[in-house]
Amino acid sequence: MPELPEVEVTRLSFAERIAGARIDAVLVGKPLRWPLGCEVRNLLGQRVLAVRRRGKYLLLDLSEGLLLMHLGMSGSVSFGDTLPAAGKHDHFDMVTSLGTLRLHDPRRFGAVVYASGEDDPVAQKLLGRLGVEPLSEAFDALGFHQLLKGRKTAIKPLLLGGQAVVGVGNIYASEALFLAGIRPTTKASLISKPRAARLHRAIQDVLANAVAKGGSTLRDFSNAAGEAGHFQLEAMVYDRAGLPCRVCAAPIKSIRQGQRSTFYCATCQKP
Repeated sequence: MPELPEVEVTRLSFAERIAGARIDAVLVGKPLRWPLGCEVRNLLGQRVLAVRRRGKYLLLDLSEGLLLMHLGMSGSVSFGDTLPAAGKHDHFDMVTSLGTLRLHDPRRFGAVVYASGEDDPVAQKLLGRLGVEPLSEAFDALGFHQLLKGRKTAIKPLLLGGQAVVGVGNIYASEALFLAGIRPTTKASLISKPRAARLHRAIQDVLANAVAKGGSTLRDFSNAAGEAGHFQLEAMVYDRAGLPCRVCAAPIKSIRQGQRSTFYCATCQKP
């Protein structure tokens, strides 16, 4: 599943190239998770002013309104002058004066939704409950610790839930907890202020490093230029069950938390 780094990498790979483009045609394939929310003709002639990100959503600012794009569980975006003919898993093509933007999504859990602005109820339904951005100044260590103090759930599911910070998915939660030396089963309320500060820094470091490495390509993720990510090659614990810890050589353990696989080192990560 594409996580925040993959979405940010995708944004960076086409944002500058599409800025200023005029929308000439929009082709919609099989239904996605949510309907487009407007007539295709309403998009024609509009300009793409900029591409932003909020959590795992790409926000395409238009001359009138915006498009919210979500990659779902298996989606990816392509942008170029000479894309091949749309295949059965290509469900949204936006043809512009600077190239075609395409959403490829085999499982169709992704979406492209139009809203008149971020205060539109349609946009608020998707964005209104998202937590603080982890790579922004709004994500501060003290506020993070204060939020953890009131939660008795285990720290990893809390991170995945997005209440404490948005966009930290399964891969990067496991990696950040390892870097901070915190067992994923530890109750959030038991994490001290110094340990919360280490986790705060670890979340930012792991996500920034993942963006720099182009994200993680576990199956078929690629950015809008067709380039795969490489962060998974240096993962410390994720998907390494039974392999020796890169720090202490103890075998990496795997458990299930909330129907998701969790990986950790029982020696390096303390309860």
